[in-house]
Amino acid sequence: MDKPDTFNQHRYADLTIGDVHVTNGVLLAPMEDVTDLPFRVICKRMGADIVYTEFISSDGLIRDARRSIEKLRLSDEEHPVSIQIFGGEIDVMKEAAAVAEASGPDFIDINCGCWVRNVVARNAGAALLKDPPLMASMTKAIVDTVKLPVTVKTRLGWDSSAIVIEDVAARLEQAGAAAITVHCRTRDMGHSGDADWSWIPKIKKAVNIPVILNGDVASAHDVLRAFKESGCDAVMIGRAAVGNPFIFREAKHMLAYGVEAPEPTFEEKIRTCLEHLRLQLSQKQERRAVLEFRKFYAGYLRGLYCASAVKQDVQQYESFAQVEDRLEAYIEFLHSYQLQDDVA
Repeated sequence: MDKPDTFNQHRYADLTIGDVHVTNGVLLAPMEDVTDLPFRVICKRMGADIVYTEFISSDGLIRDARRSIEKLRLSDEEHPVSIQIFGGEIDVMKEAAAVAEASGPDFIDINCGCWVRNVVARNAGAALLKDPPLMASMTKAIVDTVKLPVTVKTRLGWDSSAIVIEDVAARLEQAGAAAITVHCRTRDMGHSGDADWSWIPKIKKAVNIPVILNGDVASAHDVLRAFKESGCDAVMIGRAAVGNPFIFREAKHMLAYGVEAPEPTFEEKIRTCLEHLRLQLSQKQERRAVLEFRKFYAGYLRGLYCASAVKQDVQQYESFAQVEDRLEAYIEFLHSYQLQDDVA
């Protein structure tokens, strides 16, 4: 990509976690059923500085459960990468962390922020916000178990009446955490309401370890604003990247040059979609890969002319050949429409 005529690269923040060093870091958040290996590779190619696995059950890892072990699979191309684990029992989490470490990530992340009911019911995820001493003890136990750096992702608190993040952050630093990522909502908010970034400067005053901002980062402009307003050490993008991995390229361009990057063409969007699906096929049985990929079509095809009918079609297919034929035909249709529009 050509640089703008005026080059004015700004250094907003440096992030160091163990041997990983990133400037103006834009990270891919761990998301269940989303951030599998193929998606992480696509986001890395688009400019994500660090990527995270789906959160993995500690119980599943120590039981050698197939789906949990499958999530440990990493690629050389995606480093630096973190494996995120969750659980409510310290001994189980220690054992799971050791299993995760053996897969070769750059660091281990502890999920202390997942708000969904079945995770919280296991005294895991955001449930740990109700017991900061336990969260700190778990972190220390894992730090003492593995040689890799250990980080924690959490929220502001259980609810608005119990925002404990400053105390939690201080405890985690003392326990040996190498960094903390904060989704700037409480557990009871889930994904509703506005994320409150104003807590990031307060957290940074409470600790000396890196503080990563997460929540309501939906565009390159949001990334720039997050760095400027909060003073965070890095920015983490979650749902906005689903079907739109181009957001990482756009964010890095905005941070480097202060202007918007050219939008991806319709052909780049569709061909990236197909490449993403091909990567899925390299890791999973065809029917499963195609069915699980359906969540991505809306993002890749968003805003394209006559995309609604195409989405309806590809959502019904169960083979790659069907999807590929339909999307290749769609590319030809869009080229034809563009030519007609140019003539008009």
